[in-house]
Amino acid sequence: MVHHHIQRGIVLAALLVLVGCGMRFDSRAPWRDEVEAKCLSSGAVKMSAYVEPMNRIDGPGACGMQQPLRVSAFANGTIGLTSRATMSCSAVSSVNRWITEVVEPAAVLYYHQHVTAMTVGSYSCRNQDSKWIANISEHAFGNAVDVMGFKFSDGRSMSVVNGWKGDARDQAFLREIAMDACDYFTTVLAPGSDSYHANHIHVDLSRHDSAWQRHVCQPKLQIARRIPARADASKIAGLNYTPPSGGDAVVQVASAESMIGVPAPAAAPLPPMRPIDPKTLALLPPEPDDTDDGDFKGVY
Repeated sequence: MVHHHIQRGIVLAALLVLVGCGMRFDSRAPWRDEVEAKCLSSGAVKMSAYVEPMNRIDGPGACGMQQPLRVSAFANGTIGLTSRATMSCSAVSSVNRWITEVVEPAAVLYYHQHVTAMTVGSYSCRNQDSKWIANISEHAFGNAVDVMGFKFSDGRSMSVVNGWKGDARDQAFLREIAMDACDYFTTVLAPGSDSYHANHIHVDLSRHDSAWQRHVCQPKLQIARRIPARADASKIAGLNYTPPSGGDAVVQVASAESMIGVPAPAAAPLPPMRPIDPKTLALLPPEPDDTDDGDFKGVY
């Protein structure tokens, strides 16, 4: 009997070690593949030099996507990424709409500048906050993005960790885009939500309830919103979002100023936004492997 208990203890310890080393034994929920397939067939995301299909990612465990997408730029190629992101179709659609309908207009409003590049983290097969025992992260399904920094058309770069407590304009910009992100994502965790998110803004499309009604948005920001909400912002591609007939279009930032009713800082007229030359994409860091996804470790 004692020998039997010792054997059971050894097996249990071995399983805990495997879990701690990242071994996963669960399976992907069927609804994830269903939503992904519907998104891909809906036309919500167009393949291009900036959004390319990848080989299927299947495991370990529940991790992966039927048709992952490699993203090197958003907003029709006008806002580049400092390294390629691996994302699901639904996440690409929601992130692209948030960037074009909120982030870029906010940059014009607060800085009178375009956003030209962003630093983000994406796919990572792990649990939430990289804990041994926790729910699997939405990063494991390409369904989440961590936004760490921005570059603007005047050449200035700003990290979230510095800007969140930086000058008044940086604070206002970051709080605006974080608060408005709650329209587009079911989870938004910004600096001040917990210690794991002190240096970035996490957004994802987690299904917190069967009706997709519950949203988790932290911290609660008490600021006056200056970017108007869109009626279809909360809709998710593959679930209930229908793209416009012409596909997702870049929001015209000139009209954003008139909608907001607040003049941008006095400056020279903004030059038109131009797509990034696809040839420059070869200069981006290569796609990370399974052990180093380029993402922050210890993130929701």
